[in-house]
Amino acid sequence: MSGDELYLGTEPMRNGLELDPKAVENYFNHLTDKERNILKNKGTEPPFSGEYNNFFEAGVFICRACKAPLYESKAKFNSGCGWPSFDDEIEGSIKRYEDLSGGRVRTEICCSKCDGHLGHIFHGEQITEKDTRHCVNSLSIQFKEYENLSCAYFGAGCFWTVEKLFSETKGVYQSQVGYMGGNTKNPTYDEVCKGDTNHAEVIEIYFDEEFISYERLLDIFWNNHNPTTLNRQGVDTGTQYRSVIFHTSNPQKITAENSVKTQQEKWKKSIKTQIIKSSEFYRAEEYHQNYLNKNTLGSCSI
Repeated sequence: MSGDELYLGTEPMRNGLELDPKAVENYFNHLTDKERNILKNKGTEPPFSGEYNNFFEAGVFICRACKAPLYESKAKFNSGCGWPSFDDEIEGSIKRYEDLSGGRVRTEICCSKCDGHLGHIFHGEQITEKDTRHCVNSLSIQFKEYENLSCAYFGAGCFWTVEKLFSETKGVYQSQVGYMGGNTKNPTYDEVCKGDTNHAEVIEIYFDEEFISYERLLDIFWNNHNPTTLNRQGVDTGTQYRSVIFHTSNPQKITAENSVKTQQEKWKKSIKTQIIKSSEFYRAEEYHQNYLNKNTLGSCSI
Protein backbone atom coordinates (compact mmCIF):
# COMPACT_ATOMS: atom_id res chain seq x y z
CA MET A 1 0.00 0.00 0.00
CA SER A 2 1.57 3.31 -1.07
CA GLY A 3 1.55 6.52 0.98
CA ASP A 4 -1.38 7.93 -1.01
CA GLU A 5 -3.59 4.83 -0.90
CA LEU A 6 -6.38 4.51 1.63
CA TYR A 7 -7.03 1.45 3.75
CA LEU A 8 -10.81 1.09 3.99
CA GLY A 9 -10.93 -1.68 6.56
CA THR A 10 -11.80 -1.29 10.22
CA GLU A 11 -9.05 -3.27 11.95
CA PRO A 12 -5.46 -2.09 12.51
CA MET A 13 -3.31 -3.10 9.56
CA ARG A 14 0.44 -3.04 9.00
CA ASN A 15 2.15 -3.96 5.72
CA GLY A 16 -1.02 -5.70 4.56
CA LEU A 17 -1.37 -7.78 7.73
CA GLU A 18 -3.87 -7.18 10.53
CA LEU A 19 -2.24 -6.38 13.85
CA ASP A 20 -2.96 -8.34 17.00
CA PRO A 21 -5.45 -6.14 18.96
CA LYS A 22 -3.77 -7.15 22.24
CA ALA A 23 -0.39 -6.04 20.92
CA VAL A 24 -1.85 -2.73 19.80
CA GLU A 25 -3.53 -2.21 23.18
CA ASN A 26 -0.17 -2.55 24.95
CA TYR A 27 1.00 0.62 23.22
CA PHE A 28 -1.80 2.62 24.86
CA ASN A 29 -1.55 1.35 28.45
CA HIS A 30 0.81 4.10 29.63
CA LEU A 31 -1.19 7.01 28.19
CA THR A 32 -3.19 9.55 30.17
CA ASP A 33 -6.95 9.67 29.69
CA LYS A 34 -6.67 12.69 27.38
CA GLU A 35 -3.93 11.09 25.29
CA ARG A 36 -5.82 7.82 25.06
CA ASN A 37 -9.00 9.62 24.00
CA ILE A 38 -7.21 10.99 20.98
CA LEU A 39 -4.87 8.16 20.00
CA LYS A 40 -7.28 5.31 20.72
CA ASN A 41 -10.73 6.89 20.47
CA LYS A 42 -9.94 9.35 17.66
CA GLY A 43 -10.72 12.47 19.69
CA THR A 44 -9.50 15.99 18.94
CA GLU A 45 -7.85 18.50 21.26
CA PRO A 46 -9.13 22.12 21.20
CA PRO A 47 -7.38 24.36 18.66
CA PHE A 48 -4.43 26.45 19.90
CA SER A 49 -4.27 24.37 23.09
CA GLY A 50 -1.47 21.94 22.23
CA GLU A 51 2.13 22.34 23.36
CA TYR A 52 3.49 21.87 19.82
CA ASN A 53 1.20 24.25 17.95
CA ASN A 54 3.77 27.07 17.98
CA PHE A 55 6.89 24.97 18.56
CA PHE A 56 9.83 25.07 16.13
CA GLU A 57 12.87 23.39 17.67
CA ALA A 58 15.11 21.05 15.67
CA GLY A 59 14.40 17.37 16.14
CA VAL A 60 11.95 14.63 15.33
CA PHE A 61 8.32 14.12 16.37
CA ILE A 62 7.50 10.58 17.49
CA CYS A 63 4.25 8.76 18.23
CA ARG A 64 3.28 9.32 21.85
CA ALA A 65 1.99 5.75 22.09
CA CYS A 66 4.62 3.54 20.44
CA LYS A 67 7.52 6.05 20.05
CA ALA A 68 7.86 5.47 16.30
CA PRO A 69 9.38 8.45 14.38
CA LEU A 70 6.70 10.29 12.38
CA TYR A 71 7.85 13.76 11.30
CA GLU A 72 11.10 15.68 11.06
CA SER A 73 10.96 19.20 12.42
CA LYS A 74 11.98 20.67 9.06
CA ALA A 75 8.57 19.58 7.72
CA LYS A 76 6.70 21.59 10.36
CA PHE A 77 5.15 24.95 9.50
CA ASN A 78 2.71 27.43 10.99
CA SER A 79 -0.59 27.02 9.15
CA GLY A 80 -2.58 29.15 11.57
CA CYS A 81 -5.14 26.37 12.01
CA GLY A 82 -4.45 25.86 15.73
CA TRP A 83 -2.87 22.40 15.48
CA PRO A 84 0.70 21.30 14.61
CA SER A 85 1.07 21.18 10.83
CA PHE A 86 3.55 19.23 8.69
CA ASP A 87 3.91 19.09 4.91
CA ASP A 88 5.78 15.78 4.80
CA GLU A 89 6.19 12.59 6.79
CA ILE A 90 9.04 10.19 7.48
CA GLU A 91 8.71 7.54 4.78
CA GLY A 92 6.45 4.67 5.82
CA SER A 93 5.44 6.24 9.13
CA ILE A 94 1.87 7.29 8.32
CA LYS A 95 -1.16 5.25 7.33
CA ARG A 96 -4.25 6.80 5.72
CA TYR A 97 -7.91 5.88 6.17
CA GLU A 98 -11.08 7.19 4.59
CA ASP A 99 -13.04 9.03 7.27
CA LEU A 100 -16.79 9.56 6.75
CA SER A 101 -17.54 10.89 10.23
CA GLY A 102 -19.23 14.24 10.73
CA GLY A 103 -21.12 14.02 7.45
CA ARG A 104 -18.09 14.74 5.27
CA VAL A 105 -15.31 12.84 3.53
CA ARG A 106 -11.84 13.31 4.99
CA THR A 107 -8.59 11.37 5.14
CA GLU A 108 -7.56 10.26 8.61
CA ILE A 109 -3.86 9.77 9.37
CA CYS A 110 -2.60 7.19 11.87
CA CYS A 111 0.75 5.90 13.06
CA SER A 112 1.74 2.96 10.87
CA LYS A 113 3.22 1.04 13.79
CA CYS A 114 0.45 1.19 16.40
CA ASP A 115 -2.46 2.64 14.42
CA GLY A 116 -2.78 5.51 16.88
CA HIS A 117 -4.93 8.39 15.61
CA LEU A 118 -2.91 11.49 14.71
CA GLY A 119 -5.34 13.76 12.87
CA HIS A 120 -6.21 14.39 9.22
CA ILE A 121 -4.41 15.30 6.01
CA PHE A 122 -5.44 18.05 3.60
CA HIS A 123 -4.33 19.02 0.09
CA GLY A 124 -4.85 22.00 -2.18
CA GLU A 125 -4.48 24.77 0.39
CA GLN A 126 -1.31 26.08 -1.27
CA ILE A 127 0.35 27.00 2.03
CA THR A 128 3.66 25.28 1.30
CA GLU A 129 5.42 24.14 -1.85
CA LYS A 130 4.34 20.54 -1.22
CA ASP A 131 0.70 21.68 -0.94
CA THR A 132 0.04 19.19 1.86
CA ARG A 133 -0.97 19.71 5.48
CA HIS A 134 -0.85 16.97 8.08
CA CYS A 135 -3.06 18.41 10.83
CA VAL A 136 -1.90 16.61 13.98
CA ASN A 137 -2.92 16.65 17.64
CA SER A 138 -0.13 17.64 20.02
CA LEU A 139 -1.29 14.91 22.40
CA SER A 140 -0.62 12.30 19.69
CA ILE A 141 3.05 13.15 19.37
CA GLN A 142 6.19 13.84 21.40
CA PHE A 143 9.27 15.83 20.48
CA LYS A 144 12.77 14.40 20.57
CA GLU A 145 15.79 16.62 20.02
CA TYR A 146 18.33 15.74 17.38
CA GLU A 147 21.39 14.39 19.11
CA ASN A 148 24.77 15.99 18.50
CA LEU A 149 23.46 18.90 16.43
CA SER A 150 25.09 22.33 16.50
CA CYS A 151 23.47 25.70 15.93
CA ALA A 152 24.73 28.69 13.91
CA TYR A 153 23.39 32.13 13.01
CA PHE A 154 24.34 34.26 10.00
CA GLY A 155 23.17 37.56 8.58
CA ALA A 156 24.14 38.29 4.97
CA GLY A 157 21.48 40.54 3.52
CA CYS A 158 17.96 39.44 2.61
CA PHE A 159 17.25 36.30 4.62
CA TRP A 160 15.19 34.75 1.81
CA THR A 161 18.29 34.10 -0.29
CA VAL A 162 20.42 33.09 2.69
CA GLU A 163 17.87 30.50 3.80
CA LYS A 164 17.63 28.91 0.36
CA LEU A 165 21.41 28.72 0.20
CA PHE A 166 21.89 26.94 3.53
CA SER A 167 18.71 24.83 3.51
CA GLU A 168 19.98 23.05 0.40
CA THR A 169 23.34 22.27 2.01
CA LYS A 170 24.01 18.66 3.02
CA GLY A 171 24.38 18.32 6.76
CA VAL A 172 21.94 21.13 7.55
CA TYR A 173 18.93 19.50 9.19
CA GLN A 174 16.81 22.57 9.80
CA SER A 175 16.87 26.24 8.92
CA GLN A 176 14.50 29.09 9.61
CA VAL A 177 14.70 32.85 9.22
CA GLY A 178 14.18 35.50 11.86
CA TYR A 179 15.61 38.47 13.69
CA MET A 180 18.49 38.87 16.16
CA GLY A 181 20.79 41.44 17.68
CA GLY A 182 18.31 44.20 18.41
CA ASN A 183 16.55 45.64 21.43
CA THR A 184 12.90 44.98 20.58
CA LYS A 185 11.15 41.83 21.79
CA ASN A 186 9.04 39.89 19.29
CA PRO A 187 9.64 42.33 16.44
CA THR A 188 7.58 42.31 13.27
CA TYR A 189 9.04 42.53 9.79
CA ASP A 190 7.63 46.03 9.37
CA GLU A 191 9.28 47.17 12.60
CA VAL A 192 12.62 45.71 11.57
CA CYS A 193 12.42 47.39 8.16
CA LYS A 194 11.89 50.79 9.77
CA GLY A 195 15.35 50.46 11.30
CA ASP A 196 14.31 51.22 14.87
CA THR A 197 14.82 47.75 16.37
CA ASN A 198 18.51 47.27 15.46
CA HIS A 199 17.72 43.65 14.61
CA ALA A 200 19.41 41.94 11.68
CA GLU A 201 17.73 39.53 9.29
CA VAL A 202 19.36 36.20 10.11
CA ILE A 203 19.09 32.52 9.47
CA GLU A 204 19.13 29.93 12.25
CA ILE A 205 20.82 26.68 11.21
CA TYR A 206 20.96 23.31 12.94
CA PHE A 207 23.71 21.21 11.44
CA ASP A 208 25.52 17.92 12.01
CA GLU A 209 29.26 18.39 12.33
CA GLU A 210 29.81 14.80 11.23
CA PHE A 211 28.65 15.89 7.77
CA ILE A 212 29.54 19.57 7.61
CA SER A 213 31.89 21.68 9.70
CA TYR A 214 31.37 25.18 11.03
CA GLU A 215 34.33 26.21 8.89
CA ARG A 216 32.49 25.01 5.79
CA LEU A 217 29.39 26.97 6.77
CA LEU A 218 31.59 30.05 7.10
CA ASP A 219 32.96 29.43 3.60
CA ILE A 220 29.41 29.39 2.24
CA PHE A 221 28.64 32.56 4.18
CA TRP A 222 31.68 34.45 2.86
CA ASN A 223 31.34 33.26 -0.73
CA ASN A 224 27.75 34.38 -1.17
CA HIS A 225 27.64 38.02 -0.12
CA ASN A 226 29.79 41.15 -0.07
CA PRO A 227 31.16 41.62 3.47
CA THR A 228 32.74 45.01 2.67
CA THR A 229 29.49 46.96 2.27
CA LEU A 230 28.13 48.50 5.46
CA ASN A 231 24.44 47.84 6.10
CA ARG A 232 23.80 46.94 2.48
CA GLN A 233 23.68 43.97 0.14
CA GLY A 234 22.96 44.82 -3.48
CA VAL A 235 19.90 47.04 -3.66
CA ASP A 236 18.85 46.18 -0.09
CA THR A 237 19.87 48.95 2.30
CA GLY A 238 19.44 49.21 6.07
CA THR A 239 20.96 47.94 9.29
CA GLN A 240 18.81 44.79 9.04
CA TYR A 241 20.88 43.77 5.99
CA ARG A 242 24.26 44.03 7.73
CA SER A 243 26.85 41.29 7.47
CA VAL A 244 27.02 39.57 10.84
CA ILE A 245 28.02 36.29 12.48
CA PHE A 246 26.31 35.51 15.78
CA HIS A 247 28.44 32.89 17.54
CA THR A 248 26.97 30.41 20.02
CA SER A 249 30.22 29.36 21.70
CA ASN A 250 33.79 30.49 22.23
CA PRO A 251 35.14 27.97 19.67
CA GLN A 252 32.72 29.42 17.08
CA LYS A 253 33.89 32.93 18.00
CA ILE A 254 37.55 32.04 17.52
CA THR A 255 36.87 30.22 14.24
CA ALA A 256 34.86 33.17 12.93
CA GLU A 257 37.55 35.68 13.91
CA ASN A 258 40.22 33.61 12.17
CA SER A 259 38.08 33.37 9.06
CA VAL A 260 37.82 37.18 8.91
CA LYS A 261 41.61 37.41 8.79
CA THR A 262 41.72 34.88 5.94
CA GLN A 263 38.94 36.61 4.02
CA GLN A 264 40.45 40.06 4.40
CA GLU A 265 43.37 38.94 2.23
CA LYS A 266 40.87 38.46 -0.63
CA TRP A 267 39.33 41.94 -0.42
CA LYS A 268 40.88 45.35 -1.10
CA LYS A 269 38.24 47.08 1.03
CA SER A 270 37.89 46.53 4.75
CA ILE A 271 35.48 43.80 5.85
CA LYS A 272 32.52 45.21 7.79
CA THR A 273 31.21 41.90 9.14
CA GLN A 274 30.33 41.93 12.83
CA ILE A 275 31.09 38.97 15.10
CA ILE A 276 28.75 39.06 18.08
CA LYS A 277 27.59 36.65 20.76
CA SER A 278 24.18 35.25 19.83
CA SER A 279 21.15 36.59 21.67
CA GLU A 280 17.47 35.67 21.55
CA PHE A 281 16.29 34.56 18.12
CA TYR A 282 12.86 35.76 17.04
CA ARG A 283 11.32 33.60 14.33
CA ALA A 284 10.06 35.64 11.38
CA GLU A 285 6.49 35.54 10.13
CA GLU A 286 5.44 32.32 8.41
CA TYR A 287 5.29 33.82 4.92
CA HIS A 288 9.03 34.52 5.14
CA GLN A 289 9.90 30.88 5.85
CA ASN A 290 11.19 29.05 2.76
CA TYR A 291 10.00 32.08 0.79
CA LEU A 292 11.90 31.57 -2.46
CA ASN A 293 10.85 27.94 -2.81
CA LYS A 294 7.22 28.73 -2.00
CA ASN A 295 7.22 31.48 -4.61
CA THR A 296 9.43 29.62 -7.15
CA LEU A 297 12.04 32.37 -7.18
CA GLY A 298 15.76 31.83 -7.58
CA SER A 299 16.77 34.80 -5.46
CA CYS A 300 15.15 37.83 -3.84
CA SER A 301 16.69 40.09 -6.50
CA ILE A 302 14.63 38.51 -9.29
